[in-house]
Amino acid sequence: MATGILSKEAAIYAVPLVTLLIGLLVGYLGQRSGFCSIGAFRDYFLFRHTRLLSGYVALIVASFAGYLFFWFLTPEAMEHFFWALTSNPLTPVPGAPAGLVPAAYLIFAAIPGFLVGFICVLLGGCPFRQAVMASEGSYRGAFFVIGMCVGSILFGAFVSGWIVVLMRALGFGA
Repeated sequence: MATGILSKEAAIYAVPLVTLLIGLLVGYLGQRSGFCSIGAFRDYFLFRHTRLLSGYVALIVASFAGYLFFWFLTPEAMEHFFWALTSNPLTPVPGAPAGLVPAAYLIFAAIPGFLVGFICVLLGGCPFRQAVMASEGSYRGAFFVIGMCVGSILFGAFVSGWIVVLMRALGFGA
C-alpha cells in the first residue's frame, strides 16, 4: 500500500490533534450558526428556507474532504476508505461484525435511523444541536447527551447481541 505524507508513527499524534482542532472549529461554527440537520429539513419543507440545508450539504462535502485529507496524510491507517467504490456498495463495511447478509446491515441502518430521527423531531433538534445546547448550559441538551452515551453503551453491551441472534433466527445469517 502507498505511504502518505506522514509516517504511521507521526500520524498517531498528528491525526488526533488535527481532529481535535477541526472538532473545536466545527463546534464553534455550529454554535454561532445555530446549525441543526433536523431544523434544516424542517425549514426547507415548511418554509422553503435553504440556509440551514445549505449548511447540511456543506457539512457532508467537508466531511468527505476531511476523510480525503486524512487518507492523503496516512493511507495505511484508512485502508478501507474506498471500500464502497472498489466493491459492491451493498456489501457490509469491511470488518463488520456478526457475519450477516447485506440486507441485515441495511435493516440495522434504516430502523435505528428512523428512530433517532423521530426522537430528534420530538426533542426539537438533532444530536449535534443538543450537544451545542449542552455546552451552552442547557439541562435538556445535557440530559440528551448523557442519555445518548448511556444508550450507546447499553446497546453495544446487550441489545446488539440479541438483534444478531434474532436476525440469524429470521434467516439473515451469511
